[in-house]
Amino acid sequence: MSRIIICLTPVKNESWILDRFLSLTSLWADYIIIANQNSTDKSKEIAKKYSKVILIENNSKYFNEPERQKMLLDESRKIEGEKIIFTLDADEILTSNYFNSPEWDTVINAKIGTVIYFEWMNIKPDLKTMWSGGFMPLAFIDDGSEHCGEMIHSPRIPLPKNANSIRLNDIKIMHFQYTDWNRMKMKQRWYQCYEKINKKNINNIDIYRMYHHMDVIPKDKINNIPKEWFQGYIDINIDLTSVNVDNLYYWERDILDYLLKYGLDYFKYIDIWDIKWEKIAEKWGFENVELFIMKKDIFMKILKIYLQKTQKIYNNKFIKIIDYLLKNILT
Repeated sequence: MSRIIICLTPVKNESWILDRFLSLTSLWADYIIIANQNSTDKSKEIAKKYSKVILIENNSKYFNEPERQKMLLDESRKIEGEKIIFTLDADEILTSNYFNSPEWDTVINAKIGTVIYFEWMNIKPDLKTMWSGGFMPLAFIDDGSEHCGEMIHSPRIPLPKNANSIRLNDIKIMHFQYTDWNRMKMKQRWYQCYEKINKKNINNIDIYRMYHHMDVIPKDKINNIPKEWFQGYIDINIDLTSVNVDNLYYWERDILDYLLKYGLDYFKYIDIWDIKWEKIAEKWGFENVELFIMKKDIFMKILKIYLQKTQKIYNNKFIKIIDYLLKNILT
C-alpha cells in the first residue's frame, strides 16, 4: 500500500532542537509541514535547509491550538493521495527502533480513519533516564475528518466518533522538553499565567497542581532509556547525547508583558516568583525594572512551602480538604 507520510509541526522559536528534529523526521516522513509562528530565532532558516519541509507562516499573535492545527491540516490536504498524518512537536522524536519494528507496518497499513496512539516518554536532563507520560493520539490515517480542539492542551488530530484505534507498544515518542530544565520551567510559568488570564473557572491551587507534576515523579516510575531507542540514530551519526541550551526564552518577554498589563498582584498566588523578574526585565532591556519586584508576604511563603510539600500527595483526602479551603480563600 503506497501512502504519503506527512508530519505536521507548529514551531515558535525552536532552534534549540529543530535541526535534530528535522534530520530525524526526514528519515521517515515524505513531507514535514512547519507552521512558523513569528519565530525570532533561527527556526525559519533551519527549516528552509530541509528539502522535505513545506514552510507556512502562522502570523497570529495569539496562542490558539485549534487554529494552528487547522492551518497544518489544510495544508497537508493539498497534497494528493492517501495520507498518514503524524502530529509531532519539535521536541518529540520517534524511538529509532521503528526502523525494524513490525509495528511500523501496522501503522502504514492501518485502515482509513484509524487513530494511532503512542506512549509519550519524557526524557530527563541526564539523557539516560525517562518516565512515561501516558498514551497520546499522535497519528491518523486521514479520512478528511474535521479537527475540533481546545485552546490549550488540545488533541492534535481529528478524533472521529467510533474511530478505529491502534495503541503501539514497541515504537515510542521521546519527548525532549525536560532535557533543558530551565527552558521547560519557563514554559510552565507561561502556561500558569495563560491559565490564570484565560480560564476564569480555574483556581490558583489547581494551576499549581497541574504544572508541577514533573517535580515529584516517583522513583519507581523512572526507568533507564533502552539502548535501541537511540542506537539506530547513533549508527547513522546523529547526535542525541547533547542539549543545546538557550539563555533567552521568548516566554520571559510574554510574562513581563502580562505583569505590566495585569499587575503583579494578579499573579501573586501562582508559582512564578521563584525567579527575580526584575533581573529578567533587565536582560530584555526594560526600563524601570523595579516595577517587576514582588515583595513576598508571609502567606505567599507558607503557601509555596505547603504546595511543594504536598504535591506528591495532593489526592490525599485530607490534602483535598485543605486545598478546597485555600481555593475559597484565593478566589
